[in-house]
Amino acid sequence: MTPKGGRVGPPRISVLLPTHNRADVVGWAIESALGQTRGDFELLVMGDGCTDNTAAVVGTFTDPRVRWFDFPKAPGVGYANRNRALREAQGELIAYLAHDDLWLPDHLERLAGALAAAGVELAYSQPLDVARDGRITPQIFNLNDPYTWQWWRTKHIGYLPVCAVMHRAECLAKYGMWSERLIRGGDWELWMRFIEGGGRRNFAYLPVPTTLHFIADWRRGTETWRRRLWRWLRDREEADLPKLKVPVPPGTTEQEAVWAAMRGAPEDWTQAVRRAAQVDVDRRATALVRGSTVVEWAVRSYRRVRPYYKQWPRDP
Repeated sequence: MTPKGGRVGPPRISVLLPTHNRADVVGWAIESALGQTRGDFELLVMGDGCTDNTAAVVGTFTDPRVRWFDFPKAPGVGYANRNRALREAQGELIAYLAHDDLWLPDHLERLAGALAAAGVELAYSQPLDVARDGRITPQIFNLNDPYTWQWWRTKHIGYLPVCAVMHRAECLAKYGMWSERLIRGGDWELWMRFIEGGGRRNFAYLPVPTTLHFIADWRRGTETWRRRLWRWLRDREEADLPKLKVPVPPGTTEQEAVWAAMRGAPEDWTQAVRRAAQVDVDRRATALVRGSTVVEWAVRSYRRVRPYYKQWPRDP
């Protein structure tokens, strides 16, 4: 393992961090990348038409592994610019980090280890969701399960954030790069192309949390009674798991609050959160039906049925 904070020789891993006008949080994402237990990587911070002070924030990092690309805005969420930056990548492996997400300190080490297995071209880990109030919720998304695979392939229903994925660089030449025809949903399309291209035998799922995935600004919907009910239920279910809740002071982003909690002793904090997350997953997997699970099932079922309900014939 390469010592943290340094690199010997060319990078083995290239990390792409696309960003657009999130100078308030991108620094914490960069900090979490530079805090990895594995240091043989380069960090390609790709500005997609940034008009705020993102360039100044990136410029505060003097680590030679950080490379800044200041591109004009590309259509949609900037897939064309991702391809431009990836053509400059030197690593054998490609990892991704969103500007509003964080990595746990051994993310690169664990996923690179998964890719060392014969025949594995893409690997992903179990993500942890972080809500605006600092609540941490583990997600489970195992594509080895035929039911999960079918819903993900046909309905795009699933949970695979870009920050949890690493793949071999040769996949881009073998299966194609990010689709520049799409405005959104390019990550689903790319992972599907990689996995189906490998006959669904070329991926590995690491059932260990290595990422902290935050709600993107454009996904923040209005406050509904379902959201309030779900939070109320989760507060009671997780009352004895304090590690799954990070206080977010007023005027502070969730990312800053979580990074402040983690950076003092990142390995210890990570292990404590992983233990609590495993307890939560085990509870949710038992035969005991929990209130928040019922709410989740109801909402997901409604979303699946709604498109068909709109097409049902109405009585005259």
